[in-house]
Amino acid sequence: MAEIDMTDDDDAATLPPSFSEATAVWLRIGLTSFGGPAGQIAMMHKELVEERRWIDEQRFLSALNFCMLLPGPEAMQLATYIGWRMHGIAGGLVAGLLFVLPGAVVILALSMLYAAFGALPVVEAVFLGIKAAVLAIVVEALLRVAKRALKGSDQWLIAAAAFVGIFMLALPYPLIVLAAGLIGYWRAAGRADAITAPTAAVPFSRTAASIALWLAIWILPLLAIAALFGRDHVLSELGIFFSKLAIVTFGGAYAVLAYMAQEVVESYRWLAPGEMLDGLGLAETTPGPLILVTEYVGYLAAYRHGGGAYGLAPWMSGVLGALVALWATFAPCFLWIFAGAPYVERLNADPRLKSALAAITAAVVGVILNLTVWFALNVVFARVDLQTWGPLRLHVPDPSSVSWTVLALAAVAFVLLLVLHRSVMVTLGVCAALALAARALA
Repeated sequence: MAEIDMTDDDDAATLPPSFSEATAVWLRIGLTSFGGPAGQIAMMHKELVEERRWIDEQRFLSALNFCMLLPGPEAMQLATYIGWRMHGIAGGLVAGLLFVLPGAVVILALSMLYAAFGALPVVEAVFLGIKAAVLAIVVEALLRVAKRALKGSDQWLIAAAAFVGIFMLALPYPLIVLAAGLIGYWRAAGRADAITAPTAAVPFSRTAASIALWLAIWILPLLAIAALFGRDHVLSELGIFFSKLAIVTFGGAYAVLAYMAQEVVESYRWLAPGEMLDGLGLAETTPGPLILVTEYVGYLAAYRHGGGAYGLAPWMSGVLGALVALWATFAPCFLWIFAGAPYVERLNADPRLKSALAAITAAVVGVILNLTVWFALNVVFARVDLQTWGPLRLHVPDPSSVSWTVLALAAVAFVLLLVLHRSVMVTLGVCAALALAARALA
């Protein structure tokens, strides 16, 4: 079982909690993890680093660096890794599953209601208030992470360059990370203290066994679906499509949503364009990873195209489609974490690699700033246009589409969090109630 070590700095972690105590906190995080990766990372940082000190700042950022390099939802994988550090495989499973399951239940319920009745205005109003509150949570976390992660002018420059590269030049996220890592490695390579520290090797047999086990857990159920329903059935197609996405989703959900939406609408014709946008809206405003939109797609696709196989009612086909999409999307995450997590400490033990990871941390701050700006623009403005000038690409909001309600709710959230120091749950609840009241008055 992995445990968190004590350190002497101000950000040192306390002794790890009991398994039951950690489980309760993971459930709490799963229920309140709104706002996509930026909001979820912010909430975990506040809960685990600042308030409970279960993991220190350096290890949190190192783990975040590692998870940002992996395909799949980085926030869910970060939770899995921290759970693994505290309580081994069982802790990682509990942390990862509780991070996903509350949002998955909400998305499934909303998908069923959407398939039966269409969009739900009351739900949209509540989630509008939640989004406004998450905006304040994200900004607060960005300021805290930047203050602690960016130690010198060179790291501030790397963060700024990463933001410009991804927000204005649309450079691929892996390229930005690679460039930052090479810069950090090169800067440390010339120092006299840059000597590889001896660390315990991770047995290859253990890594190979972990890979084999989680590959089987991921693939065998999907093969059973294909054998039962046939290769051309929508359930089999969902398993194949979302398994492919799970391998190529580097840079988090934002990096793959446009591609997924295009394939779902144009190639497979499972959803209409407006329905895909509604699904993205649901995923952005419910707890859990943004990539949970795959569950919505799986439900609607199987609900409409399940063909009544084995006498299943449409809603039963839809539930199976949602489960297949969930499995193909999230089972690989445990493979990446449990196979790769034992190597994270070794990376930090080598001064050159540690310098590379510090540079990557600075780049990640720039990426989080990009997510924050993107989230803020799309919450505050109803219309945001993408304009290009040569290699430059900018998201330009339409001033006439500003939502004064969202701005007012966000202001309330800032006061609650930064001035009155109220909890995240109180802030979310107050803003959701105010948004519902505003809709009723309107």
